[in-house]
Amino acid sequence: MSKGFMLVCDGSNGAGKTTVIQGIADYLEQQGYDVVLTREPGGTPIGEKVRSVILDPSTPEMGSMTELMLFGAARAQHVEEKIRPALEVGKVVISDRFDAATFSFQHYARGIDLETITTINELALGGFKPDMNLILDLDPQLGLQRVSQRGEGLDRLEDEKMEFLHRAREGYLAQAKADPARFSVIDASQDKQSVLSDCLKVVDAVIATSRNSKND
Repeated sequence: MSKGFMLVCDGSNGAGKTTVIQGIADYLEQQGYDVVLTREPGGTPIGEKVRSVILDPSTPEMGSMTELMLFGAARAQHVEEKIRPALEVGKVVISDRFDAATFSFQHYARGIDLETITTINELALGGFKPDMNLILDLDPQLGLQRVSQRGEGLDRLEDEKMEFLHRAREGYLAQAKADPARFSVIDASQDKQSVLSDCLKVVDAVIATSRNSKND
């Protein structure tokens, strides 16, 4: 049986990840793919419990290193329990955020040194990498307005200072510039259909690459 592939939808808060992920899933299912939707932090029973701790707005005292290691622990479980098994039976995994978010939020925004983050992340991933990161890029101010319009409260990371969110955005763009083969930046300030259309073009390219590698 052919192995599957993994797509990550990441980027600015309020950029429309949920809409894009569902649109991509529908597109792939129409082509006969078995799609698994997941998210970080979370994706597994253990990961979801960790998520509730990380994002709880009532714990602003959480230390940066604590936060980083919690993300790493949830990711290790995510890869082992859910992602690898799905890919091994030919499914397509689409995740709302993944390891690029850790580099953006914990390194670029929090300021934790790159070596420490790389070490934690490599331990969690065990050599695994997603096939493509779709980065929905949006000015953090506009993103926060969109989040506020949902009528829901802000989680602990969304409630950070605007400077923090700008640094996280810069982190995503820096990663995309450094690794264009595995990152694609999408202008999320466009209307929803245009954003999805741009994402599907990237997905088509990933599908083509996956098929070619299977034929080699």
